Amino acid sequence: MRDLLDNAKRSMKRFARRNPRLRRTYHRLKGQLHRASLKTGKASRTGGVRPENIVWIFGSGRSGSTWLRSMMSDMERHRVWEEPMVGRLFGDFYARAQQGNLLSADFIMGDPIRRGWLRSIRDFVIEGAHLSHPRLGPDDYLIVKEPNGSTGAPLLMEALPESRMILLVRDPRDVVASSLDGAKGESWLDEWRGGDSAQRENLADRRPNRFVRRRAISYRRHMTKAGEAFETHRGRKSLVRYEDLRADALGVMRRIYHELEMPADEEALARAVERYSWERLPESEKGAGRFYRKGMPGGWREDLTPKQAGIVEEITGPLLRKFYPEEGPARP
Repeated sequence: MRDLLDNAKRSMKRFARRNPRLRRTYHRLKGQLHRASLKTGKASRTGGVRPENIVWIFGSGRSGSTWLRSMMSDMERHRVWEEPMVGRLFGDFYARAQQGNLLSADFIMGDPIRRGWLRSIRDFVIEGAHLSHPRLGPDDYLIVKEPNGSTGAPLLMEALPESRMILLVRDPRDVVASSLDGAKGESWLDEWRGGDSAQRENLADRRPNRFVRRRAISYRRHMTKAGEAFETHRGRKSLVRYEDLRADALGVMRRIYHELEMPADEEALARAVERYSWERLPESEKGAGRFYRKGMPGGWREDLTPKQAGIVEEITGPLLRKFYPEEGPARP
């Protein structure tokens, strides 16, 4: 029964991606119901999640964060906060600030008043978690899928030092190859955007090398900040490579829960890994142009031209050497 429900949900999501009007209607109605429940008190607050029970997933998009959070969400008393983008809200703004502003106490995120605005970020996140998940209890874990907000990872972990962190890493060449495929016309991302690629310049189709360069720069920005947060975080944390997760999902999941010091029933963990395995996905949902594309480490060798691979390696070289030293140096 659970598998039938999972397949039905995936089918509904796939249909909604292909129908932008339906997707907007769905989100509008869902938002209205949520506001109504908060207003009427039907979604009563139960104390909210404790900051130490917040688990952040940082890294880069197209790195397996959906898969990882799906397995974790299957565990008892685990809930998911799906890409709140709070890291992008604060991280991008802070990163773009001029040096003169950062030195000024008049600037809203100036270094002289850092203690104050870090406390504000902390309150903002905790209150946002309460409002988005009003039924969360103090014994629940909140899994925050936030790869596209990783520029703010250092600030978030500094503001919430007791929270837990997962740094999810994937070979940047595979990330860029997956992004390139997803951004082309008539792909899952084009459907999500409303299928308007004909009305705009689609770099993935018209200038793929330029798209590759931009995506590699984005990967470097997100992973560099996520790596900084991981290095400085003194709390519970776990470094996970997508390639290792694909090779031994159950073993890596055991390690994650051990390193994060979170309880995990062995049978429940095995069921979650099996339920969300690549092999269990319907064949109709996998392949080129789909959200679930290959799931095969090293597939970039078939997807990228030598020039495109060289562009990615040039831009992300330090990260490749850091996280994939066994592959040798990146191309000069």
